[in-house]
Amino acid sequence: MTPLTPVSDALAQMLAAAVPVAESASRALLDALGCVLVQTVVADVDVPPDDNSAMDGYALRAADAGMSLPVSQRIPAGSNPQPLSPGTAARIFTGAPVPPGADTVVMQENCKETDGLLQIQESIAPGDNIRPRGQDIARGATVLAAGHRLRPQDLGLLASIGVAAVEVYRPLRVAVASTGDELVEPGSAGGLCPGQLYNSNRYLLSGLLQRLGMEVIDGGILPDDGPATAAALQDLAGRSDCVITSGGVSVGEEDHVKAQVERLGELSLWRLAIKPGKPLAFGQVCGTPFIGLPGNPTSSFVTFCLIARPWLLRAQGLTDVEPIAMTARAGFAVSRAGTRQEYLRVSLEREGGELVARRYPNQSSGVLSSVCYSDGLAVVPVGVTVAEGDPLDVILFDSLV
Repeated sequence: MTPLTPVSDALAQMLAAAVPVAESASRALLDALGCVLVQTVVADVDVPPDDNSAMDGYALRAADAGMSLPVSQRIPAGSNPQPLSPGTAARIFTGAPVPPGADTVVMQENCKETDGLLQIQESIAPGDNIRPRGQDIARGATVLAAGHRLRPQDLGLLASIGVAAVEVYRPLRVAVASTGDELVEPGSAGGLCPGQLYNSNRYLLSGLLQRLGMEVIDGGILPDDGPATAAALQDLAGRSDCVITSGGVSVGEEDHVKAQVERLGELSLWRLAIKPGKPLAFGQVCGTPFIGLPGNPTSSFVTFCLIARPWLLRAQGLTDVEPIAMTARAGFAVSRAGTRQEYLRVSLEREGGELVARRYPNQSSGVLSSVCYSDGLAVVPVGVTVAEGDPLDVILFDSLV
């Protein structure tokens, strides 16, 4: 039997084989959420473009603060102020340009204006309450690097430098197929017959891919039949950038996917030292990358998030694909060291200022509720036992989906 491949080795091998999609297109900023930048964006303006007021108040020279100052002009946001004459002040509002000649802004609560004359009622210094030109972004600065996946805040940042459209990679086309004669689609007439199961993986995997901004090609359910499986794989490979299946890659006599992938292409990875999710496969079908996930829904979810997702993001052109882990104290114990790296479904609670990870009661790979009613995955490395209170890395679901 082929030895199990460690998770880190499998990831390194898969990421090294990932080739970013070549095609790109210009996308309007409002349509670019989740897309990956082809080109680095450099600012050709300063943000803000002028020194501006951080609050409603009065602009003046700090040296004139001890005088009664006539209010010489009113400066709302969006206006172009006149130079400030020495010995005067200007009424100014948040975001408005500071007039030439002024070096401070005093908030209105600390001023008193009577008959057009202003008295300052606090000590002030040059630069108070002024946002200097280029404080946020300086002209010529790198704003976002190529290979960055656009988030809502990134769209706002790009808009702030006047960018209306960006060059992004074409979304990956990913074919998804479930395997097994026992599977039935939800809503089927007559419901379930004995021995049947509703096909949850179709919806699980399609949803995960949609959250990544990728195009899903629905491959339906592949029957437990070698020739039919081969024909479906060949068809899906010709229409997609990657084929993902769930089930059919284990060692049973009715697991036809692995054999047909090897007949049509090759497998470079099979069986990982991971729990849940040992029967995971990676290779190619007719030249198209192939990822075979386990059929059990929790195993399918975990291996997609930890193994398939990084590969897909790298193939989409993303540079940084590693999930982010945080530290929490174990609210449970693991007395027996495992031979596979284990990912326990946990909920997080705050106790005495520290985060505590509580293990979901049922860790079976068939219990999909364990990922619905938990906050993340606690990582237990190979050969490690856990005592209650030990620090653990926890990968939050919010960072994966």
